[in-house]
Amino acid sequence: MAGIYIHIPFCKQACFYCDFHFSTSLKKKEALLGALVKELELRRDIFENVPIETIYFGGGTPSLLSQREIEHLINTVYQNYQVSINPEITLEANPDDLTTSKLKDLSKSPVNRLSIGVQSFFEHDLKLMNRAHNTTEAKQCLEEATKYFENISLDLIYGIPDASNAQWEQNIETALAFNIPHISSYALTVEPNTALASFIKKGLIKNVDDAQSQEQFHILIALLESAGFVHYETSNFGKPNFFSRNNTAYWQGKSFLGIGPSAHSFYDNQRTWNVRNNSKYINSLEEGVLPMEVETLTKTDTYNEYIMTGLRTIWGVSLEKVLTDFGPMYKTYLLNQAEKYIDQGLIYVKEDTLLATNEGKFLTDGIAADLFKLNL
Repeated sequence: MAGIYIHIPFCKQACFYCDFHFSTSLKKKEALLGALVKELELRRDIFENVPIETIYFGGGTPSLLSQREIEHLINTVYQNYQVSINPEITLEANPDDLTTSKLKDLSKSPVNRLSIGVQSFFEHDLKLMNRAHNTTEAKQCLEEATKYFENISLDLIYGIPDASNAQWEQNIETALAFNIPHISSYALTVEPNTALASFIKKGLIKNVDDAQSQEQFHILIALLESAGFVHYETSNFGKPNFFSRNNTAYWQGKSFLGIGPSAHSFYDNQRTWNVRNNSKYINSLEEGVLPMEVETLTKTDTYNEYIMTGLRTIWGVSLEKVLTDFGPMYKTYLLNQAEKYIDQGLIYVKEDTLLATNEGKFLTDGIAADLFKLNL
């Protein structure tokens, strides 16, 4: 089984914290959509005999597309790939785009899951991040969306400067009031070359407080688990039967095809990534050339990726898999590197599987990096 990710690189405005590839100009939208179709057609042989179980529209802001444009891309997938019965088809959306009319149209389309970028229910937070919607739109959107879709994910951001723990708890409680079955939540991160990084450097916005982010992460876990959510991946919480199939496939190392400028793919022990420029992407596809670079993963690369993804999930890192797939040297190295974190109560071994403790979950990326085996 495999998945297809389609990157829609357009936004109404730039969020101050975002370092994803996008454009606030829609002038090249028609040409870009044509290039997406062309790339889907050119790459169809990759998964010739592999069923597609997820289609994910990310961005950018995919909800800027019309229903006709979304359905054209989905139809292109069906025409060129073997799609499984009842695939998960997710559309990322901003609250200000999801009017009642838009939701009605989407509910009649093949899209069966929404991922809504609320981020916060406080006006101060939304303005600090330069989000395109306001609190009222966020709440109205969720009230309407739950009438037309059962499978909805909501994004929240914690660690926002000047946002207290009490406010963070209120954000979570507000989200829970809408009976949303899946929540993705991320710490606000200051990426280089973003507006947020510039404002912090100039003293216009306070810097992110890592200690507060960690506190709010643990508040998040406590409140969501008490509400019946399963913390199945560091940033993802789902009710039973509502885990994101797209996210789960990624963290379990399944193959996926990334379509669009800046999109990444993984298949046949290779990673590919497309050019991060709309014009170059369009021009290349118009000439029938795939605008991508390719990297073949070494055995150690594959080991490192397995450690990184596995430690973030409830499925953990199987010591048997490490032994079988990589050999006794890798298993010995892993256990030796893990020993200090086990002693600190940050990770533990259960049934031959390495897992993060509640205390260690916030630190999994740093711990995983120290468990990596570098190519020598």
